[in-house]
Amino acid sequence: MIQFQSHKIMAILPITIYPNPILKKKTQKIKDPGDPEVRELILDILETMEKNEGVGLAANQVGKSVRLSVVRYEGRTYILINPKIKSKSWKKVILEERCLSFPGVAIPVKRHAKISVEAQNKSGKKVIIKADGMLARIFQHEIDHLDGIPFIKREVKNKSVKK
Repeated sequence: MIQFQSHKIMAILPITIYPNPILKKKTQKIKDPGDPEVRELILDILETMEKNEGVGLAANQVGKSVRLSVVRYEGRTYILINPKIKSKSWKKVILEERCLSFPGVAIPVKRHAKISVEAQNKSGKKVIIKADGMLARIFQHEIDHLDGIPFIKREVKNKSVKK
């Protein structure tokens, strides 16, 4: 008997735009990272992020209130399931940030220069990622989304900004 694997076409999901309430609410932990629905959501979020030319996208930005975000930076893809920041540097840096849920908005945000993130990968295995510079900033931005903290809450007023 021949079995065919079905390959679902990835879907481009609509981006949730602020002030939608889902963006201000803490997301729910994913109990089974191996669930086929979670795997499908990962692919859909990646496709949506790429189509919208983003470097990171959290599940609640596509209307799903679960602790999942994807990041693609410098040729590497990071799948972060149930991520949490485990350590942060004392040093902070102010840079201008943008967000797909805030079209046309760019604001200065102060973030930790280095962080360590604990998460599960798409297989459910615990991973620890040490990040600095722009990757650390992207992770903090996406984890803030999962915690219901839009980046406008972190805007730095009256500071000089590196662009």
